[in-house]
Amino acid sequence: MADTELAAQIKAALAAIEIPGGGDLASYSGLSEIIVTPSALAFAIGVAPGMEAAFGPAREAAIGIAQQLAGSRKVLVSITAEKQAGPKFSHGSPQPQGKTRVQGVRRIIAVGSGKGGVGKSTTSVNLALSLAAEGLKVGMLDADLYGPSIPKLLGIEGRTALRDDGIFQPHGAFGLKVMSIGSMLVPGQAVVWRGPMATSGLRQLLRETDWGDLDVLVIDLPPGTGDIHIGLFQQTIVDGVVIVSTPQDLALIDAQKAIDMLRRMSVPVLGLIENMSYFIAPDTGNRYDIFGTGGAERAAARLDIPFLGAIPLVMSIREHSDAGAPPVALLPDGPEALAYRNVARTLLATVA
Repeated sequence: MADTELAAQIKAALAAIEIPGGGDLASYSGLSEIIVTPSALAFAIGVAPGMEAAFGPAREAAIGIAQQLAGSRKVLVSITAEKQAGPKFSHGSPQPQGKTRVQGVRRIIAVGSGKGGVGKSTTSVNLALSLAAEGLKVGMLDADLYGPSIPKLLGIEGRTALRDDGIFQPHGAFGLKVMSIGSMLVPGQAVVWRGPMATSGLRQLLRETDWGDLDVLVIDLPPGTGDIHIGLFQQTIVDGVVIVSTPQDLALIDAQKAIDMLRRMSVPVLGLIENMSYFIAPDTGNRYDIFGTGGAERAAARLDIPFLGAIPLVMSIREHSDAGAPPVALLPDGPEALAYRNVARTLLATVA
């Protein structure tokens, strides 16, 4: 078979491979020329900086197809991210300099924590739904790129759609507009990115999504105080951050570190939420303060920030979250939902 015929055959076979955002690899503009020599077959997949890991499954599938057709030739398939001379978005438009607002978004409220395992993402989702229940147009951005859980919590399935101009179309869930890198990954796929790549990826998710017209965008931050936080706060006007903690001292120590970072970067701290505050036994009605009691409220007073309220440790919150049906959406008048909605109302009063 002639080299040109083999290259054409492989390109045609690549049409069976789906790429992030929709479409197939054969028609993807970032696919390079397929070079065939007597001993090797090579081509590259060009992607926007920060999207390398998302295209990983497509690369592996392309290698498999090429190996089936290449005979004894060595197969080389690489992913390349073009280094740009100046800061631009993946679709070519200039990135604004300094801190700016996001088009179509009036206010941004981020939800963070000093450490993982405190229920930050569950709180973020139910807080966003509670703000929507107050009559606001709300969006949700999953900025926890290394552990995206928002699609699971909101029952989102399917890949993120991409417009012809390269802009993401967010998913819709319970009245929210939702964007998460989790919708671009295969189940169980890890995001293995260095700090600059993660910062670039978040910038694309935030700035290259068609949010429409939103009153509030809730951003679920990753735990800690890393590159993603710094990149976001340096480039974007964030109207304030809500910190989630459990009552015990260990969690509050880390929450205080997160608050210190926000103050160093001149980002308003809107308040502290105490999650898993207490447990009511369903069989006896007895209350158990498993992680202590009142720790977050005392810490808020000590740090001179508002205490926004307490969320109980309830089995139904975990069950409904695992099922992709958050309490505020499933049972908006139930006691669990009311706990979140009271926090949202306190937050709105604080912001006002």
